[in-house]
Amino acid sequence: MSDIDALSGVTKGQVLPLQRDVEAISIPFGKTETLPEDSEVTVMQAKGGTVSVGLEGRMYLIEGSELDALGLEAVPRPTLPEDASEEDIEAFVWDQLRTCYDPEIPVNIVELGLVYGCRIERLITGERLVTIRMTLTAPGCGMGDVIAADARNKILGAPQISKVHTEIVFDPPWSREMMSDEAKLELGMF
Repeated sequence: MSDIDALSGVTKGQVLPLQRDVEAISIPFGKTETLPEDSEVTVMQAKGGTVSVGLEGRMYLIEGSELDALGLEAVPRPTLPEDASEEDIEAFVWDQLRTCYDPEIPVNIVELGLVYGCRIERLITGERLVTIRMTLTAPGCGMGDVIAADARNKILGAPQISKVHTEIVFDPPWSREMMSDEAKLELGMF
């Protein structure tokens, strides 16, 4: 696959100046930090409406709704109509998970086989809690917090969902057999 993402129109290795201060998720720590205006960032990956960038030897994930800081068109936060059915909400959650990528792998976490399950519960308060049960490609992988933060931010775009909990598990352990055929093809494993 090419290093061009249709949503962002940028290429890997491209250097872009930040046009304003922007909140970004630090990789691999998953904490939000402010990157200052006029900093020059290098595009590492542009997938799922987010852009991974390098700045001063560190990596960050910039969400689609913040892409105007890179001089690109911002991607609106995903949402659902107020009268969405339970099936619509579940489909929305899975669709959002398909836009989440490990910042270093050009395949979404669902196709990689990292998502073991998703449960949506209605709490006594009427709020909905989404619990995502997922794994990482290896127990020592430091991207879990970043992927969880990205998923949480995208899923919370729906007003019907008020809480997202991501549970990282290692049983069963992830293996390449869990990947979809499309993911294997994308990564040259066929």
